[in-house]
Amino acid sequence: MRGWFGRLRPTVQRRLRIAVPYSLMGAFALVGSFVVSDMPNWLYWFPFAVLFILLEFFAVEVNDRMLQSSSVMVAMSAGVIMAMSPGSDAMFGLALMGALALFTPLDFKEKRWFQPVANFGQIVTACAVSGWILDVNLDGTRITAGSLIHVLWVSALAALAYTTVQTVLVRHAVKVVFGRDNLEPWSQMPILFGGQVAMGLVGGLIGAAFLIAGGQAIIVFIVGVYAIGHMSLYAFAQLRESHIGSIRGFVKTLEAKDMYTRGHTERVAFFAQMIGEEMGFNGTQLETLRWSALIHDLGKLAVPTELIRKRGRLDEDEYADMKAHAQLVEEILAEVDFLQPMVEIASGHHSNFDGSGYGGSGHTHGDSPKLEACIVAVADAFDAMTSARSYRMALSQQYAISELRVHAGGQFHPDVVDAFEKALEKTGRRWGAPHVNDEEMARRLAEEPELTLRG
Repeated sequence: MRGWFGRLRPTVQRRLRIAVPYSLMGAFALVGSFVVSDMPNWLYWFPFAVLFILLEFFAVEVNDRMLQSSSVMVAMSAGVIMAMSPGSDAMFGLALMGALALFTPLDFKEKRWFQPVANFGQIVTACAVSGWILDVNLDGTRITAGSLIHVLWVSALAALAYTTVQTVLVRHAVKVVFGRDNLEPWSQMPILFGGQVAMGLVGGLIGAAFLIAGGQAIIVFIVGVYAIGHMSLYAFAQLRESHIGSIRGFVKTLEAKDMYTRGHTERVAFFAQMIGEEMGFNGTQLETLRWSALIHDLGKLAVPTELIRKRGRLDEDEYADMKAHAQLVEEILAEVDFLQPMVEIASGHHSNFDGSGYGGSGHTHGDSPKLEACIVAVADAFDAMTSARSYRMALSQQYAISELRVHAGGQFHPDVVDAFEKALEKTGRRWGAPHVNDEEMARRLAEEPELTLRG
């Protein structure tokens, strides 16, 4: 078995490590709920199941490979109705809904097998757990005006369990399959998580209203509320995508100006994220840090191209013009509101830990800059040393780390340097030219290409 598994591609192996246990977990939850709970009222179950499947089918990406929809509202509405109806339970009815809501349009377009299998496991499990909570706490409860508070807190508890199970399982699957290198930080999680719980509470209230008023009387209202919930998530996802698209556009514009900066911004963002994770930053902090790193050199758009591409050392006037990029990023992005917190960090990435250096609003002479600016500074310096430039070859990782250590406490934040070194060791990767451990030699190799290195 191990030999057969070992012959598979690593990407397939990682997917199987999630697909097999998740599918078994989902099957156990579905069969177990069928055994221990009563059948739902199918007359009520069917229309809610259709709505649940539709909303899951059109789920939107609110974070990197994290999809959400307002289907939690449908689940809680249907769950309350089934749990409070005589001779009916919510557990199996919700689990069955989850078992049918496996696919998204991309699964068909890209002929994906892993996502539907993983979806089966995590959605069915989340539905079964939330249904069980509803059954235990609402079975035998008569729907009256006085029992609404009870229904509300039980719905909130079930929605909390539903959202927690979904989030934990999805995050684990994404980390195992895609890994740290290919996963952007998940941001705004308290808002997204709280929003799902709040929608579940509203869904429970809709279920209670359904039983009080009769389904036909409020069906248009019910569908309208579900649609509003879905549109709010869609708007959130579109706004986030527009922000990311804007940053990508800025980066491409800068890279088109200087071939030597191609990949530099992405690497600096990668290194900065590594440091942030090592220092315990949360998802929103990591996203802010990553976006700050992506725009840290954007001021160079206003620096003459011939100056950026110059081979050899800059004179004093040229160096002064080059330093201006740390302030120019503020002028370029002055009207981009969502980037203002990142602009302050980016404009301070040449401000030194000891209060010296230069920059825009992110630099105050004599004061240490923000921790995020210190992180971008270390990431930027490391990549600058370990990548080829127009004026010199790439230096070795060993040399770059030693330079960071030498200047820790002065130019660089010592805690950031320590965190970066630890994070690099965990990756096991090496950056830069292994045998170039001298700045002058690196410059000569760039200026005189006929020179070669012998290892």
